[in-house]
Amino acid sequence: MDHHEHLHIGRKWFEQQGWRPFPFQLEAWQHYLDGFSGLVNAPTGTGKTYALAMGILLEGKSLPPAPSEGGGEAPLDSPPTLGEAGRGLGLQAIWITPIRALAKEIQGSIQRASDGLGLDWRVAIRSGDTKSGERAKQKKNPPQVLITTPESLHLLLASKGYSKYFQHLKTIVVDEWHELIGSKRGVQIELALSRLKGLLPGLKVWGISATIGNMDEALAVLMGNTFKTGRYQVVRANIPKQIEIESILPDEIERFPWAGHLGIRLLEKVLPVLEQSQSTLIFTNTRAQCEIWYQNLLAVAPGLAGAIAMHHGSISRELRDWVEDALHQGILKAVVCTSSLDLGVDFRPVESIIQIGSPKGVARFMQRAGRSGHQPGALSKIYFVPAHSLELIEAAALRRAIEQGELESRIPYIRSFDVLLQYLVTLAVSEGFRPEEIFEEVKGTYSFSSMTRDEWAWCLDFITTGGQSLDAYEEYKKVIIEDGLYKVVSRRTAMRHRLQIGTIVSDVSMTIKYLSGKRIGTVEEWFIAQLRPGDVFWFAGRSLELVRIKEMTVQVKRSKKKTGKIPSWQGGRMPLSSQLSSTLRFKMAQLNHRDFTDVELQKLEPLIALQARRSHVPHEGEFLIEYFKSREGYHLLFYPYEGRFVHEGMGALIAYRISRLQALSFSIAMNDYGFELLSDSEIPIGEALEQGLFSTEGLSQDIQASINAAEMAKRRFRDIASISGLIFKGYPGKQKKDRHLQSSSQLFFEVFNDYEPNNLLLLQAYDEVMSFQLEEARLRAALRRIQGQRIVLSRPEKATPFAFPIMVDRLRERLSSEKLEDRIRKMKLQLIRD
Repeated sequence: MDHHEHLHIGRKWFEQQGWRPFPFQLEAWQHYLDGFSGLVNAPTGTGKTYALAMGILLEGKSLPPAPSEGGGEAPLDSPPTLGEAGRGLGLQAIWITPIRALAKEIQGSIQRASDGLGLDWRVAIRSGDTKSGERAKQKKNPPQVLITTPESLHLLLASKGYSKYFQHLKTIVVDEWHELIGSKRGVQIELALSRLKGLLPGLKVWGISATIGNMDEALAVLMGNTFKTGRYQVVRANIPKQIEIESILPDEIERFPWAGHLGIRLLEKVLPVLEQSQSTLIFTNTRAQCEIWYQNLLAVAPGLAGAIAMHHGSISRELRDWVEDALHQGILKAVVCTSSLDLGVDFRPVESIIQIGSPKGVARFMQRAGRSGHQPGALSKIYFVPAHSLELIEAAALRRAIEQGELESRIPYIRSFDVLLQYLVTLAVSEGFRPEEIFEEVKGTYSFSSMTRDEWAWCLDFITTGGQSLDAYEEYKKVIIEDGLYKVVSRRTAMRHRLQIGTIVSDVSMTIKYLSGKRIGTVEEWFIAQLRPGDVFWFAGRSLELVRIKEMTVQVKRSKKKTGKIPSWQGGRMPLSSQLSSTLRFKMAQLNHRDFTDVELQKLEPLIALQARRSHVPHEGEFLIEYFKSREGYHLLFYPYEGRFVHEGMGALIAYRISRLQALSFSIAMNDYGFELLSDSEIPIGEALEQGLFSTEGLSQDIQASINAAEMAKRRFRDIASISGLIFKGYPGKQKKDRHLQSSSQLFFEVFNDYEPNNLLLLQAYDEVMSFQLEEARLRAALRRIQGQRIVLSRPEKATPFAFPIMVDRLRERLSSEKLEDRIRKMKLQLIRD
């Protein structure tokens, strides 16, 4: 059967469904059948699954039919020979998806097409949710298409006889590659691909990705050494997605806005959107914000009870599944959610999207908007609810960025030795490995292309002896060498390793259960540590009273109290992306020129006029610094618009450089727009500017000196220690407490710091702090930009509208919500007298 016939069969099946294939789908089928690897660049809701699945299935039509006689198939360590697995001849394709919720939908789509094409193929799912009986069945009788996660693929690589199990594999598809590339799960995939390409030189590798700022790099990371051969194609959907953004505006703009306040005050204006839409997703940025909005919506509109639900990562899997199914069936009127629904099943009934507060990134905002109108050609409607007045500028900035196609890049992780060490033990647990062969494969990945022979030798030494610092302890001698083969012989080591495969590390959570034993969800240990029996807290929209804590279980009962603490989760604050920062600065410059074209900017006119009277509104060639005195002390405010993480590093850096001129202590506050240095003594800002305050010279050393780099690296090291297998988190249901894990990893960190400063895991912790936490590259670029601008040092008599939200952020860290509101009210009264 030639390609022309294949394409005709594919078209015909599409016609039977009442569809017509898009040009990009036909192009993908053609390239796949021609033997290419590649990347399909298509937005959600455009038929991207069928762009690759159909090529795989059409290729399957060419395979010889299975013999009619014969029983089942052999187990994993003696897998099927040619023809034994039905028409599919064993496992033909692996489809990797980053989240389990997508797997069901993909399985249904591929199985439907397989059946429609008359293929006797089975499409199965293997993930953490798959029951052990089903997994055993899959090993005995492999499906032809296996939908799995990065972690489950590595678990297969940790199985005896995996090389035979994969022997008929023809292709691997990595779905949502744009989501995976910027995480260590992406590195996991690179390593798994390197092994499978080593086993199967003809293996085709395809990715599916939404548009990101660095598509070429994303392709290079996925292809690895195959990238150099040129045997790949990029297929672009080029289907324009119409996105309509409407801001929900306050009747009156507050002259002194403060973060978090305005959002809830606009709740009454959100209700009409819910009423006029069949169903609505309300996206919040944090789980705490999600709980607050859910509570407030029910308080204001009790009629929504039963028609509104909540969805975030700490709510139990059963509850989340119920919410997703109810959305599918159109039962729910609204769901308040976090990024837990950024990806997910195809919610066709969803009509409207509401974004509460800044989405922090253009791509994230577009993705959320795409949850409505989730089919080709449909309009996506999204409402933007600002958390404070100045966030209205972001609505205008987002609209412009989408129009200009300015999307963020996803920076790949490189040299993640914790993931490499885990992978090497995975191979040793299964069939064992020979170092020279695996070195060449690993070196062929994007992530480890710069790895030296010495670094490789260090990794081998670490898994066999525990390395220089741990060679006295048997526990760390996991791998033995027999005739040049590196393998694990201890069953205990193998079992513990399989339990820890993966790179998703979160704070140890405690399970919340009713006294009856019914599970409600999870909450972080540090939050529960603040509570005593009898205390009431809100979770999953319910008022719960703490009864007792038993090991890692929080036992609760329902409470009728309307007030109670709301859990917050560590790391809930996302930084502003560089793309959104850049567009935000452009919109700020428009305000300087009194260009109020956007409806949001028109609303801000009185606030901007007050800022201009009090201080200054900078244009694109200017950088604003404000310096004033209050009863609290001397305030120095900077407005780079670079996001919280960059401001955290820049604030510490500027404070350090000023303190070198004069011994001062500062308290530092920041938000996404700027940062404040507060001192009880006068600050020599003029002299500091003359001395090159924003210079990039000696930047790395100054950053190291200005922040507690060791403390930040120590926190980062906990995850590295866990992924690399240095610390064992415990058996299922008997996880070690967070503080025990922290103290164990802390001990390793201090030992390496003192006795083995060149330990690759230790160096990785410092690198990750600089690259991902302080965003050193972005900080350096911001300093260069500021150096090229005219510095405007304004000396207002008191706080300005720009300064106010940052000052409030400082107060929020120290005051309860009631005291904070009272304090803000008093501050406003003082400041409002213009």
